[in-house]
Amino acid sequence: MSVRAPLEVLSKLKELGMEVSVKLKDGTEYRGVVEEIDVAMNLILGKAVQVSEDGNPLVNYGRIFIRGSNIVYIAVQGSKLLV
Repeated sequence: MSVRAPLEVLSKLKELGMEVSVKLKDGTEYRGVVEEIDVAMNLILGKAVQVSEDGNPLVNYGRIFIRGSNIVYIAVQGSKLLV
């Protein structure tokens, strides 16, 4: 198994159009598809939906910008992990 840099993994997710879950410092969580990523980990998510703590959709935003400094974690949705 190889070790990959976070930006490399996020770039691959962008290429594959995979859905991610993004948790912010204020507790807000969004799900969507990575459309853009930069070196500061700023993201543009497409098909973005804000979800509640139990995973239910709250608000459908469509496309949002998330500042990298507010991100706690980014989790890949689905069963296959990038290796």
